[in-house]
Amino acid sequence: MNTKIIIFTIVISVFSSLNVLAEEQMNHAEKDIKTEIKETIAHHLMDSHDFILTHDISFPLPIILYTDGNLDVFSSSNFHHGKTPYTVNGRTYSLDHGHIIEASGLHPIDFSITKNVTFIMIVFLIMLIMFTRMAKSYKKNALPNGMGRLLEPIVLYIRDDIAIPNIGEKHYKKYMSYLLTVFFFIWIINLFGLTPLGVNVTNNIAVTFSLALITYVLTTVTANKSYWGHIFWMPGVPIPMKFILAPIELLGTIIKPFSLMIRLYANITAGHVVLMSILGMIFIFKGWVGSSLSFGLAFALSLLELLVAALQAYIFTMLSALYFGAAVEEHHHE
Repeated sequence: MNTKIIIFTIVISVFSSLNVLAEEQMNHAEKDIKTEIKETIAHHLMDSHDFILTHDISFPLPIILYTDGNLDVFSSSNFHHGKTPYTVNGRTYSLDHGHIIEASGLHPIDFSITKNVTFIMIVFLIMLIMFTRMAKSYKKNALPNGMGRLLEPIVLYIRDDIAIPNIGEKHYKKYMSYLLTVFFFIWIINLFGLTPLGVNVTNNIAVTFSLALITYVLTTVTANKSYWGHIFWMPGVPIPMKFILAPIELLGTIIKPFSLMIRLYANITAGHVVLMSILGMIFIFKGWVGSSLSFGLAFALSLLELLVAALQAYIFTMLSALYFGAAVEEHHHE
């Protein structure tokens, strides 16, 4: 009897040990998968010095560095995807998480053509072709055709529903070129971000900062006396309050473009992170039920991101027009 109990106990212990070992291996595998998913998401959000289509197909981009008064130009393929350093003109450079480091401690100024810069140029060419063809269609006929027929409703919408109501018929024309440019740029670049090309321009804080800075500079330069009068010497309030409100109003002129920058950056980044996380769940669940649900949810979210791509362009354009309108508004006080 005791022998049977001992054998039974040993069998139970062995099965328990195997179960624990299997659970540990599964947990380790899950951790590896989760870590790989996190690294993939982080890599997807970063800019890069080469354009990678697959693990086997990639296109190097030019590296342009200004170091200690010297200009070094070479191909990013010399880094072998960051695995090896490269020496040029006696200076050794290495690639560390997307940043180029000089071995001797020098701080190079990086003018490299990165993936984001490449797609900014591509979008610029697309917009140039679009608007050039639109202009040619108007020269040939009073009624546009081709590209003109496609773009005319959008251009008229930006003019009639965004520019004129917020800026006014007297001043809207001088801002139309910028409003059209920023709308189509954000919209097209966001659409590129939904493709498998791995484009992430508007989730780069430097890009959204530059767009917001242009809006701020245009608002500041074109503002009239009434605008500055309401900031530094607000009418209709007691004199002591004017001194209190002036710095607050001045700070508000900086906060407005700052909110433009953060809104565009945060919304696009959050959308990419959520979408990539849901796609990563396919590799975690593995079963056909969980994978199917993850794929369906990712597909539905991708359709929603199409709307978000246009919505973020619309919001940025609308708020820019609102700030321009406040800058040129004429106030009449008794």
